[in-house]
Amino acid sequence: MVTGEHLPASADYQILVNGRPTPDQLTASPFLQTVIIPWAGLSVPTRELLMQHPDLAVHNLHHNAVTTAESALMLLLAAAKLILPVERQFRRQDWRPRYLDPNASLMLHGKTVLVLGYGSIGQQVAKVCQAMGMRVLATRRSLEGAQAGDPYSEVFPAGDLHQLLPQANVLVITLPLTVETHALIGEQELNLLPEKSILVNVARGPIVDQKALYEALKAGRLHSAGLDVWYHYPADEASRAHTPPADFPFHELDNVVMSPHRGGSSRESGLLRMQHLAELLNMAAQGKALPNKVSLEKGY
Repeated sequence: MVTGEHLPASADYQILVNGRPTPDQLTASPFLQTVIIPWAGLSVPTRELLMQHPDLAVHNLHHNAVTTAESALMLLLAAAKLILPVERQFRRQDWRPRYLDPNASLMLHGKTVLVLGYGSIGQQVAKVCQAMGMRVLATRRSLEGAQAGDPYSEVFPAGDLHQLLPQANVLVITLPLTVETHALIGEQELNLLPEKSILVNVARGPIVDQKALYEALKAGRLHSAGLDVWYHYPADEASRAHTPPADFPFHELDNVVMSPHRGGSSRESGLLRMQHLAELLNMAAQGKALPNKVSLEKGY
């Protein structure tokens, strides 16, 4: 096994750990069998490169699942309670939000949440939402491997989306971004949600049409949104302090909780990554089948 960006020009290795392998790294060893992407996502250039090597098995890590799920729940609670504008007012010793009648906060207990993408992150979200007294619906691209009588949610095929949206007071998106999921949630889908629903996105920004989302939030049709993922990112270190994340001014809306795509990161992230990577490598050394296999055709 070898890892890192500075690999020898030629070597004999069976496993390559690299999130952005180069063409040379994929051909340097005649014994290479497996590529491990040391994070959850798979960039388009890497996917296209790996598809040129159909003999290689590709796996990734899901070490960030719990942290990302926690962030989704944080965004959900902050959005439901509209805590940020209240907090800003109270820092100015303004108590008036306490006396609003009716209060703008939403209670989540007894509400229905629809989780799009019932993988590692979605299952963690479902578990906590159920514990809060919510009814949990979830979609998966394939029901193969889904537990019959799942303990946390009612699981449906992805094709049932339009039938499920009218039931969802909360929509949590944990899907990978693929050709099929790009702009999956647009104006039509947002209009299918009940009035004053909440949308949380910890997946990828372009899964939701940004214009439709902005207009639904500005008009007040959606109660609120919690967004950790966006449409534009800094191109370099110099632009990190001044890059607009979208084409529309979400930052002007009090019913939006905004986070700069940090939902999967925590103080423990580095250790978790190494622990999960070690588990995969130990399984490989023991000749066991590795989990988290990536379908390059699907993109995840």
